[in-house]
Amino acid sequence: MKKLIAGNWKMNGSLAANEALLGALAQGLAANKPSCDIAVCVPAPYLAQVQALKSVQPALSTVGVGAQDVSAQASGAYTGEVSAGMLKDFACRYAIVGHSERRQYHFETDALVAEKARAALAAGITPIVCVGETLAEREAGHTEEVVKRQLAAVIHANGHCISEIVVAYEPVWAIGTGKTASPEEAQAVHAVLRAQLKAATDQSARVKILYGGSMNAANAATLLAQPDIDGGLIGGASLNAPDFLKIIAAAQV
Repeated sequence: MKKLIAGNWKMNGSLAANEALLGALAQGLAANKPSCDIAVCVPAPYLAQVQALKSVQPALSTVGVGAQDVSAQASGAYTGEVSAGMLKDFACRYAIVGHSERRQYHFETDALVAEKARAALAAGITPIVCVGETLAEREAGHTEEVVKRQLAAVIHANGHCISEIVVAYEPVWAIGTGKTASPEEAQAVHAVLRAQLKAATDQSARVKILYGGSMNAANAATLLAQPDIDGGLIGGASLNAPDFLKIIAAAQV
């Protein structure tokens, strides 16, 4: 299957910075046409701008646009929330759900993440479901237990269409810290997730499992060479066009 390189801009960007970043990305993609799938998950206020920039940059035509979150609710008195239907109006292809920063700072539970994934799927949007353990959980030997519990909630709520999701393994201790799981450590967890998906659906081969713990231009090739790593969810490096392009190039080997 094609690998997927998805950029997560987090709470970064401005109208000017976004235009410059996507312009540089378009230039690089025009020079070296990618064979992997690419996406950028941007702050909600910039969805319209990014779609507009895509429309005038042919090289960006195949780049999917994603949101960084989605409400579990379809509509109603939920001030500040953004529904899957609203994201669909902006032609979002992806929505990140359950990122560790949402779990930590907004107290999102496994059950809520599962409901957000269901809302995205119902709107025809692919949820990028994030799972991952903290440093304390890893040191206590609970990595497998934690990631399986997090994914199990999503499988339980969405079993009939679980093959339509993307999973991102993001060890919390490696997000934005510069620390990265070794290729062997990352592969071991990806293999656990692969087996869990295989037990849940006979279409498990369709599910991409991304690695998202500080993947960058220097380590992308070795991580992406692992048999069960199908791409990356890229944080800081996605804000730097040359670095993001190097990661995209590494996904095509």
